[in-house]
Amino acid sequence: MSKVEFFATPGYGETQLENMHYSQAVRIGDRVETSGQGGWDDGFEFPETLEAEIVQAFDNVERTLRTAGVTWADVVHVNSYHVLEDGFEEHNRVMVEQFRRRMGDRAPIWTESGVTALGHPRMRVEIRVTAIG
Repeated sequence: MSKVEFFATPGYGETQLENMHYSQAVRIGDRVETSGQGGWDDGFEFPETLEAEIVQAFDNVERTLRTAGVTWADVVHVNSYHVLEDGFEEHNRVMVEQFRRRMGDRAPIWTESGVTALGHPRMRVEIRVTAIG
């Protein structure tokens, strides 16, 4: 059986582990799964613009992946959840820009869902990934 190892991203992940009793990532063998990462900073403040929030969520995924020993280059699956005000157009533009910036030619599978709410009242996006590495 593969060893199971949990990770708390330094900063916000340590806070969530203590306050909410969950980890930001788990590694089982060469597979890493992350919990949903929002566009917050370490003090759980959110940027004003949707674009900045999505970019920060990608940064937080990157921090969490690095904590578990992988990178965006190892990502094979992305799930994203979006609180929609005017449809997916702006969300998609920024998501695709970030995919290209962080993964280059790698094109993982992606499931994108519109939702009515996320885990924090100011959240507009949440991203979780699976990586093999």
